[in-house]
Amino acid sequence: MEEYSQEDWGNHSQDLHGYPTDQELDEIPVTKRTLKIKQESSEEAQKRDIMQNIVQILESVQLKWELFQSWTDFSRLHLSNKLAIFGIGYNTRWKEDIRYHYAEISSQVPLGKRLREYFNSEKPEGRIIMTRVQKMNWKNVYYKFLEITISEARCLELHMEIDWIPIAHSKPTGGNVVQYLLPGGIPKSPGLYAIGYEECIERPPSPHMERRSLDPGKEGRVDLESLSAQASLQVEIEPTRIIYCYLGIAEVRTLQQCLFLHFQANTKTFSKDWVGINGFLSQNCIVDPGVSPKSIYIKFVEVERDFLSAGSLVECLEKAIGYPLKFNN
Repeated sequence: MEEYSQEDWGNHSQDLHGYPTDQELDEIPVTKRTLKIKQESSEEAQKRDIMQNIVQILESVQLKWELFQSWTDFSRLHLSNKLAIFGIGYNTRWKEDIRYHYAEISSQVPLGKRLREYFNSEKPEGRIIMTRVQKMNWKNVYYKFLEITISEARCLELHMEIDWIPIAHSKPTGGNVVQYLLPGGIPKSPGLYAIGYEECIERPPSPHMERRSLDPGKEGRVDLESLSAQASLQVEIEPTRIIYCYLGIAEVRTLQQCLFLHFQANTKTFSKDWVGINGFLSQNCIVDPGVSPKSIYIKFVEVERDFLSAGSLVECLEKAIGYPLKFNN
């Protein structure tokens, strides 16, 4: 791999290709242009959220930044064929604190090759970095990385890229018992799966609402309609979120078999002595009249059986989500 000095960086073309010209924009109808902008902004927001999550993981394991000095840094044997989570950072002549420029999970391309692309001015990623150094926007460039296994990479994919699937349930049978209705299409192959539940967080009423409820009006008369509206808003409901509570590894059995055992078998053999995820799911099937069970969700990803025993999967997911899994020992 050819090396470039700081002076050489400025000699490479800084033209960024792939952006439409003003003339091309004029030829795009306003409606289509608006839809395109909205789609791009949504994609950018999603990318930003994923990067923020990756940065959170890197910070949680307290890795040290390494100063980029030469191309040989990325040709070393220990980087040549490793998968990793990595970050690119920088500082300036005015502020020594290192800030993140980019973070990524290198789960398909070896870390050494991916990092070289970020320090090669002929690549789009490297062009940005080298331009900023050459123009003295940045002083130094740094990198940090955490080596991961293939199974850990798939676990992070499960968290960041796979959508939750809601689990339907039947109407109560036998008085107050419901049954889960698993969706079709669950693979008959090994892999990883997660189980979560929907949590609804209640907030105390806002001070503004409290002040209004204590103000009876100019002549001491209470507006009953206003009080009724206030009462309905006394508890403000936060948007619901899905809480991870269990990560399963379908290694001996298939994903379909594991999920069936969790959701189907336990309702028929329920015991109050059960604990863990099966006890949680079974108890959720017993509901009071007029009360719905807690909403349950699943997600899964296929992983080759040979890779499932490597890595620390539960700890990997816990670092990514920022809290412990309730039903994993």
